[in-house]
Amino acid sequence: MIGFINDHRAEYGVEPICRVLPIAPSTFYEYLAVARDPDRASDRARRDKVLRREVQRVWDQNFKVYGVRKVWHQMRREGFDVARCTVERLMREIGIQGIVRGKAQRTTRPDKALPCPRDKVNRQFRAPAPNTLWVSDFTYVSTWQGFVYVAFVIDTFANRIVGWRASRSPQTQFVLDALEQALYERRPTGDLVHHSDRGSQGGFNRSSQHFRLYPV
Repeated sequence: MIGFINDHRAEYGVEPICRVLPIAPSTFYEYLAVARDPDRASDRARRDKVLRREVQRVWDQNFKVYGVRKVWHQMRREGFDVARCTVERLMREIGIQGIVRGKAQRTTRPDKALPCPRDKVNRQFRAPAPNTLWVSDFTYVSTWQGFVYVAFVIDTFANRIVGWRASRSPQTQFVLDALEQALYERRPTGDLVHHSDRGSQGGFNRSSQHFRLYPV
């Protein structure tokens, strides 16, 4: 995000960009100040910089398969006084993770045989008013009894979930039920854009990336 602001500041200005992105201008200017003078960084930032290198090193030295728990234990064995949550945060910031056992689940399987509706959102996931732009998706949670799939609908005006459903299988009806629940709870009036991915399973081929008009 900082890099994006820096790349486009000459064209749009820092403050206008920050009004769109969820970041304060002071955060951007402080980042630049620290880049010019590293001594301005907070104690936590300086410690994170050191620990980030060590987390990366431990992960690289162990064939890039260690997860948070194993990286944390190895660092503790090496004498680093670091909390597990700190290791988890730093690994997330670096963009590394451990190998996940078991078969990976895919929640998006595009069907190339289906027509691709035009995208009316263009990655602008912020609405100027309630009930004008909803986005949908579904994910899964691994349990002892198997996978549980959760579908949800978010009103992008306030990033609030307005409809959701859970199911033991990614079938069409539970996905559409989440949308129907949102419609019943919010009762939108006028035009509404409903956006989702191009997944062919779970019913999203019926609502992906196309304009929905819900009359009053």
